[in-house]
Amino acid sequence: MRGEPSCPKCGGRVRPPGLFADTWQCDVHGTVHPLQPVVPPSVEALTVVVKRARVPVWMPWPLPVGWLFTGIACAGDDRSGGRATAVACSGPGPLGGMGELLLVAEELGVGLGARYAGIDGPDPGPHLRVDDPPDVKLHAAGRPTPLWPVREVPPDRAVFAGEALGMWLWAIVWPEQTGLLMYDELVLTDLRDAGAEVDLLPCGALSPRLLT
Repeated sequence: MRGEPSCPKCGGRVRPPGLFADTWQCDVHGTVHPLQPVVPPSVEALTVVVKRARVPVWMPWPLPVGWLFTGIACAGDDRSGGRATAVACSGPGPLGGMGELLLVAEELGVGLGARYAGIDGPDPGPHLRVDDPPDVKLHAAGRPTPLWPVREVPPDRAVFAGEALGMWLWAIVWPEQTGLLMYDELVLTDLRDAGAEVDLLPCGALSPRLLT
């Protein structure tokens, strides 16, 4: 079954617009942009999200050697468009074993990145020490983009956050030591601007991180 939309902040059930509210509603978080059901990774699924998105759809491009695209999630509906996207990739970790990377782009207050990061949300600001130099500098859509470590996250992951193209950018990696990948001058492409090369994207099995 395809499943039902859920709250991007807690994963709970949401009520669609109706007589008493013209927005999606979560009993805990009130008005939300619904997280659409996650489907197995494919170029077709990616294309659907890219066409709907009003925020970047970040992908490491080219992918690190041996890495695969392992899923995508989107918060929003047909009326509002995608207000948050999460792209999952998996591959060999820098210190051995398998690593996983989740890149989230979202508008202020959506809360999807904080949910995957495992912190109270909806935004990373209170968890960033931006007075310190950034830990990571990558390139997003051709622009130097600093990211700072997010504090108070669960010990099984490393989380970095910053701003790119006017939206929050989260990078969440499992296990924690896979965070070393972020120091390799990672280059991110907004797939809304990508061409036919997306058709050659190697796809793996669906990442369970998108379902938690």
